[in-house]
Amino acid sequence: MALIAPSILTADFLQLGDELRRAQGADIWHLDIMDGHFVPNLTFGPLLCAAVAKASNVPVECHLMVERPQDLLARYAEAGAKRLIVHAETTAHLHRLVGEVHALGCQAGVALNPGTPLAAIEEVRDELDLLLVMTVDPGFGGQSFLRGQIDKIRRARQLLPDALIEVDGGIGPNTAPDVVQAGADVLVAGSAVFAPGADPAERIKEIRRSLHESP
Repeated sequence: MALIAPSILTADFLQLGDELRRAQGADIWHLDIMDGHFVPNLTFGPLLCAAVAKASNVPVECHLMVERPQDLLARYAEAGAKRLIVHAETTAHLHRLVGEVHALGCQAGVALNPGTPLAAIEEVRDELDLLLVMTVDPGFGGQSFLRGQIDKIRRARQLLPDALIEVDGGIGPNTAPDVVQAGADVLVAGSAVFAPGADPAERIKEIRRSLHESP
């Protein structure tokens, strides 16, 4: 069964501790780290990562949408992240970057934007714990799912039979079955879980029900 990784990007930050406690059924907390350069948005730093890691027994992964991930890896590892995900588009030395993540004792993931081909990670595929396929252009929550990425997920599954395939962008009950059938193991869901007036635990159950009910 696919793992659900709620993104806290759309959670109520004034009530974040309560939001995390209410999101029963989450398998991983997904933290979208944005620097205002690689993507236009600016989000949060290691202090928030540490707070989330301390507030819950659910493991934390950090998705580093930043221009110089090598400058931040150690800080997020020290803050309690169990998995660090870097973008292939940010470095000419991807093999070295993945090695640095492993040296910090974290699982290493690489993310690909919708316009980035799988060839970008082919030479490091044996080093990866996870590949994150973006199904929206990164930078903001609440975007519409790009259905053209489903074939990319399917090809990623064939290229990386032993690594986890994670999908991020527009994931909810209507799209989760398609990406899981294509080979996804981990589903990042932001606004589908955390939304004004919503019950996060019930939203997670809805995504799981959609997977059981799909043909």
